[in-house]
Amino acid sequence: QEHFGGLQGLTIAWIGDGNNVLQSFMTSAAKLGMHLQIATPRGFEPDLRITKITEQNSKEYGTKLLLTTDPLEAADSANVLVTDTWISMGQEEEKKERLKAFQGYQITMQTAKSAASNWTFLHCLPRKPEEVDDEVFYSPRSLVFQEAENRKWTI
Repeated sequence: QEHFGGLQGLTIAWIGDGNNVLQSFMTSAAKLGMHLQIATPRGFEPDLRITKITEQNSKEYGTKLLLTTDPLEAADSANVLVTDTWISMGQEEEKKERLKAFQGYQITMQTAKSAASNWTFLHCLPRKPEEVDDEVFYSPRSLVFQEAENRKWTI
């Protein structure tokens, strides 16, 4: 909202794990007028109960929802590219399996070519290079540090 001046009509592309951060986006995006395009590897989708709620919200608020396994399809025309850790606390033993499953999900400038011309990038930190490359993470389009500052004030 701070960057775009509003949220209505924005398209958010989530590329990564179907974790708690994604599920927060899912339960709020439609209510705020945002379209949501989600790419997760098979077996790493968000909770089915949250997906059903999101589908209902999307219908009620007239927003679009896309669930796919293709990161470029999710990034298509998106204003915001978002990811988070692929290995959350308590999943350390799954690291090797997860890194294999998430191959091709790293957000790069190639991913961003599919996005809208005004695309930005978000990540709630800490970030690992396999999730997003340095070129995107440290680019002028990355709002990661503003996002972290804003979170600081809510704490």
